Amino acid sequence: MHDAQHEFLELVTQVRSHLEFQQALGVRFLEEAPQKPGRPSPERVPETGPVAVPDHGQQSPPPAGSPGLDAVRSELGDCTRCKLHSGRTTLVFGEGDPRARIVFVGEGPGHEEDQQGRPFVGAAGQLLTDIIVKGMKMRREDVYICNIVKCRPPNNRNPEPDEVDACEPFLRKQIEAIGPMLIVGLGNVAVKTLLKTREGITSLRGKWHSYQGIPVMPTFHPAYLLRNPADKKLVWEDIKKIIAELGRIGKG
Repeated sequence: MHDAQHEFLELVTQVRSHLEFQQALGVRFLEEAPQKPGRPSPERVPETGPVAVPDHGQQSPPPAGSPGLDAVRSELGDCTRCKLHSGRTTLVFGEGDPRARIVFVGEGPGHEEDQQGRPFVGAAGQLLTDIIVKGMKMRREDVYICNIVKCRPPNNRNPEPDEVDACEPFLRKQIEAIGPMLIVGLGNVAVKTLLKTREGITSLRGKWHSYQGIPVMPTFHPAYLLRNPADKKLVWEDIKKIIAELGRIGKG
């Protein structure tokens, strides 16, 4: 009886966590029951999409960089190694814990990132923060977030091969300096670059891969989820695998 009660409580906890995560990411999971005749309908709350998060620019600064990361940033300098430098406002190196267990890798800065010099601070960045904070129960400053390329591609287009080739060595050195347990690849460009594959994110996501001996979980880019909210449930499946793997590695 005790075991059955324990299993039931654990199941309730898992379901509640799942629903909170889905709700935080703007997913509706229950249909409203039809109203009885003559009974006024309750006022509907407008759909607002992902839950907004505080402006991180007003929070305490990220942890101080490690000597390894500082050296990579110094080597990168005021980079002019590819044509992207001519259109940038600010180079976006990356931010977070220099000893993070998880590194999130996107494709490149957008407009807000280019203005602030910080990765994932626009609408997609708010959703990524929700995934980290509400889904994974971690603080954003406890992970490390960066991109394949450090300068914004014009009109947010995909980085071109020569641009990726110019920037990828610095990504590799960032990851080596941090030494994470796991990498989360966000979207097609990031995953194809990390894994050196032509396969698309739809077929790669949800399965473990490897980059320089580090486990990689590909998943959809937050910007894609803003356009396709129904796929947030697939990201939740990926996140559960990431949490489980962190727990397994931590016990090793």
